[in-house]
Amino acid sequence: MQVVYEDNHIIIVSKESGEIVQGDKTGDIPLSETVKQYIKETHAKPGNVFLGVVHRLDRPVSGLVVFAKTSKALTRLNNMFRDGDVHKTYWAIVEKRGERFVVTDEFTTLEHWLVRNEKQNKSYAYDREKPNAKLAKLRYRVIGASERYTLLEVQLLTGRHHQIRCQLSAMGCPIKGDLKYGARRSNPDGSISLLARRVEFVHPVSKENICVEAPIPDDNLWKAISPL
Repeated sequence: MQVVYEDNHIIIVSKESGEIVQGDKTGDIPLSETVKQYIKETHAKPGNVFLGVVHRLDRPVSGLVVFAKTSKALTRLNNMFRDGDVHKTYWAIVEKRGERFVVTDEFTTLEHWLVRNEKQNKSYAYDREKPNAKLAKLRYRVIGASERYTLLEVQLLTGRHHQIRCQLSAMGCPIKGDLKYGARRSNPDGSISLLARRVEFVHPVSKENICVEAPIPDDNLWKAISPL
């Protein structure tokens, strides 16, 4: 992980693909524990370190994760995420679909009804409302392209299970490496080419505007296709 922002109330880190944000049945050390240890060692904190998990990223996804360092920040951040006051931007490398994709400043809105299958840990997208389905909305635009792949910038308008992965697959553009949602082959490191690139919000305590970006993955395709 890499710390990209920290103050007395929050810490934002860029996680690597393969890291889990919070403990699960695998028993692997979660990112939350790594961050706690970082705080303890860096600031010479005695005893237990408080750290609140306010959101998660799927294990194969890389990029920004926001944690709360105080109970006050945790309560307020939880409310902000629930109310849509935290704006997250993702970058996704998808399999190129013909020549209809061109780099543009204009966003296209995508809407589906998603049904989550708990046993499969997978969501399914439908064009019409279904029983137990939740409306999913996002916006995307093309910001880069190579001969075989397209780089999309995605802004979530709702927060559904595997929403970006599922919706992009439903429009015929699975994320590179995402076998679960239709990619043709896996990435060598087990990642999927989805990056939580930017997060913007008003600080829950200081009320300052916070806007931070994650570094681009150390990967030749990411470096070649990114508009930097």
